[in-house]
Amino acid sequence: MATVNLTAETFADTIEKDGIVLVDWWASWCGPCRRFAPVFEHASEEHDDIVFGKVDTEAERALSAQASITSIPTLMVFRDGILVYDRAGALPGAALDQVIAAVRKLDMDKVREQVAQQEKRTA
Repeated sequence: MATVNLTAETFADTIEKDGIVLVDWWASWCGPCRRFAPVFEHASEEHDDIVFGKVDTEAERALSAQASITSIPTLMVFRDGILVYDRAGALPGAALDQVIAAVRKLDMDKVREQVAQQEKRTA
């Protein structure tokens, strides 16, 4: 699967779906973003069961602000609508593969339980 461009109109619907969604926050002027782009694209071709989305932070300034993006590239990973990974910095291919493998292995029942406990503490 190739990458898909995400916008303010498509972002929520995309990340809230069941399954794994990787989101690359980037800008055309960003050197590390340009170096990470082929790594991200290659991973999208290797993992056709995962959605690989890209958000152009220049075109989607409000969405980027809403997501608290302060450094690019930033990689966010959602599984079943829950944010499970959020890190700035370009990853080499092997590190991206490790992130994907770790997300695949997550026990989502435990993750949902942790999220519920955290929400109780902040309520």
